[in-house]
Amino acid sequence: MTDVIHLLPDHVANQIAAGEVVQRPASVIKELLENSIDAGASQIRVLVKEAGKILIQVTDNGNGMSLTDARLSFERHATSKINSAEDLFSLRTKGFRGEALASIAAIAHVELKTRREEDEIGTCIKIEGSEVVSQEPCVTPQGTNICVKNLFYNIPARRNFLKSDSVELRHIIDEFQRVALAHPGIQFSLFHNGSELFQLPGSNLKQRIVNIFGGKTKEKLVPVEEETEIVKIHGFVGKPEFAKRSRGEQFFFVNDRFIKSPYLNHAVVASFEGLLKDKAYPGYFLYLDVNPKSIDINIHPTKTEVKFDDEHALYTILRSAIKHSLGQFNVAPVLDFDRDSSMDTPYGFSQKGVTPPKVEVDLNFNPFKNDTLGGYSSSNYRKVRSAASWESMYTGLEQNEQGRASSFDQVEFESEEVTGNLFGGSEDKQAGGTTFQLNKKYIVSTLKSGILVIDQHRAHSRILYEELLKNITVTSAVSQQLLFPLALQFSTNEMELLKEIKASLENTGFIFSELKKNSVEITGIPTLISESEVAILLEQLLSDLENEVPGSGFSQVDTLSKSLAKGMAVKSGTALNSAEQQNIVNSLFACKDSSLSPYNKPIFITLTVDELDKKFM
Repeated sequence: MTDVIHLLPDHVANQIAAGEVVQRPASVIKELLENSIDAGASQIRVLVKEAGKILIQVTDNGNGMSLTDARLSFERHATSKINSAEDLFSLRTKGFRGEALASIAAIAHVELKTRREEDEIGTCIKIEGSEVVSQEPCVTPQGTNICVKNLFYNIPARRNFLKSDSVELRHIIDEFQRVALAHPGIQFSLFHNGSELFQLPGSNLKQRIVNIFGGKTKEKLVPVEEETEIVKIHGFVGKPEFAKRSRGEQFFFVNDRFIKSPYLNHAVVASFEGLLKDKAYPGYFLYLDVNPKSIDINIHPTKTEVKFDDEHALYTILRSAIKHSLGQFNVAPVLDFDRDSSMDTPYGFSQKGVTPPKVEVDLNFNPFKNDTLGGYSSSNYRKVRSAASWESMYTGLEQNEQGRASSFDQVEFESEEVTGNLFGGSEDKQAGGTTFQLNKKYIVSTLKSGILVIDQHRAHSRILYEELLKNITVTSAVSQQLLFPLALQFSTNEMELLKEIKASLENTGFIFSELKKNSVEITGIPTLISESEVAILLEQLLSDLENEVPGSGFSQVDTLSKSLAKGMAVKSGTALNSAEQQNIVNSLFACKDSSLSPYNKPIFITLTVDELDKKFM
């Protein structure tokens, strides 16, 4: 019997490794940016075409490589970052495995140009599918310029699994932002299909955050500082009133490396206890500096998962540091929150001595002196005033011969609020008696065979969902004009997504007068929503679209309609009059599918007379 185990060829091994390291164009950009940072670059430029499927070019002014290093960098497990296994426990660099360039070269056409400062000419290497096509000297500035073309050209199955350009671009922007936030002192720029998306000059951390997420981010940030023997923490958290319904602006960095840690995220959320609205998530940009020997980052190919020696201590320190910052900057309530600021001692009086008050007495004042006021004495004047005040209560009431006020027949009393109780007063007397509202959440209607109980929010969501789908795909909806334009701020990632769905939103009733780099101006909104709900609705919509990651036009329209319908539908806890209840019932059963909500949840249940009879047995 022949042997069955054999060594894989290098190009096959590289392609297998590429499956772990390079999942999409964003993975390539992450690896190349980290190589540029490790090379000591102060300026890094990224150029992308068709979301990285055609071209990814990263240019830096770092140290560059010699002829031998340039050729050796594409070999597997070739690296300048470590020399022994012990170095894995004291890592300060981004990369250390030596697999990135070898994996990228295995599934793309790669062209590398590099030159060191002391060399007169540089080196140009071209590789296609792990095979070196050419290697020759060239004229190039100091640093490294690497082009990755035709990603996954030799693995069609992997290329077919890539999403649309807009989705892949959002992943690229996410990776770019993470690297740029970790290194605010380096100048970064990002271009896509010739248009500039980011131009980030070297700056401090706060300015870098503002440059990425927009000018209004500055007023949302609360600084966090803490230094202990275990960890040094610095960065910013967002104010509670600016918390979003998505987890977009949440960044953890450990030793200038972006990580994902649900455990530490729970510490941040716990520090905001009592300050956040329901289903709202705080934003944060937190940097943790720890001893490299106390963490293990070599547990995942993308290096976004980190294992800590003492997670419990980190959790406690992080939570207390954020709580302290929120209290220090008067974001969280303190014990004297009812204190009147007008009672504070002015700065000018802080050093002034205490002097006894002076009391001035009018010696000529006589309270019993009979002064006349318009012909009356002071005591008579008070009696007349009190009588006049008493009689003014009945001004305008005419007495009939029986001495009763005839105008009481026209007095109207304010109606009581709808209680939501099935047998509560006014609801039993609704027009027709066909619908009732239960607990401000359900609409109860009668059937020939029993009772129908409808969830008002899900029912209205289904009605709006089908109406929005019709407006987006067939006709345009009615819009209400705003007296003053509404200006909203969004991140670059959100703006790219907003531009993509702009036409669909206009068909639902939105009117956009201007779309800038990080802001949008709205002059018209759908008739079913109020101006105060627009920001919340669009924020939730963008979050839903990012989480759904739509790949086709149809699914994007469907997601957009679902999200808008959910945001615009009447909420549970809203009191409805009989006409509104009846309108929801009639509109629901006019829908194509009246049994399920847009998110496939049941809209109503029925209780037959037989089922009710069994309850009384």
